[in-house]
Amino acid sequence: MASRLLLTLGAVAVCGALNDEASASQSSPPELPTRTESFQQQVKLEPPIMFFLQSPQRCGMPLQHALTGQSANLVDRDDLMFTNRGPSISIRLMWPGYTPWSRQIPTRDFGMAPQPITKSTLAKSVAKVVRQFIEEAGTCHWHTEEDADLAWRVGTGHIQLQDLSLIGLQHVSMSSWQAYVALLPGRVQAI
Repeated sequence: MASRLLLTLGAVAVCGALNDEASASQSSPPELPTRTESFQQQVKLEPPIMFFLQSPQRCGMPLQHALTGQSANLVDRDDLMFTNRGPSISIRLMWPGYTPWSRQIPTRDFGMAPQPITKSTLAKSVAKVVRQFIEEAGTCHWHTEEDADLAWRVGTGHIQLQDLSLIGLQHVSMSSWQAYVALLPGRVQAI
């Protein structure tokens, strides 16, 4: 008896044992899940992580505050994040006029007692990623698309970290989370 393995788009299907080559030619191949169905079966996307502030109550944490550790008003700031994840995740930015961009951040705090990072540490890590994007994209014009709206340009004299607020993170694939940021109120006129 011989077993056949059929590999397609990362999905592996094991076809049953075949008695002989004749029966193999008469059998129709099994229906395999599509790439999307296979992905959905393998990955359970988590709910978004939102960054709410209290006093005053609002959605969105200024990234400059997150970067400097000013998280006293962040709701659930000490909640542990990514308790069932690996050691890192990818933070994606889909910024208008720029090619998609991502960087890895750790999901573990390796201090005296290693544990998952807190929500405030996550906000700080995302702020560092956004700062790095602005620094790189602001100096490398090759990132910019030709038909880009210049109102969304980042870098010196344009949108900078202090102009932005972190709204949330959306789980978009196995270990990738997309950051959602917004311009802080009143910053639109200054840009």
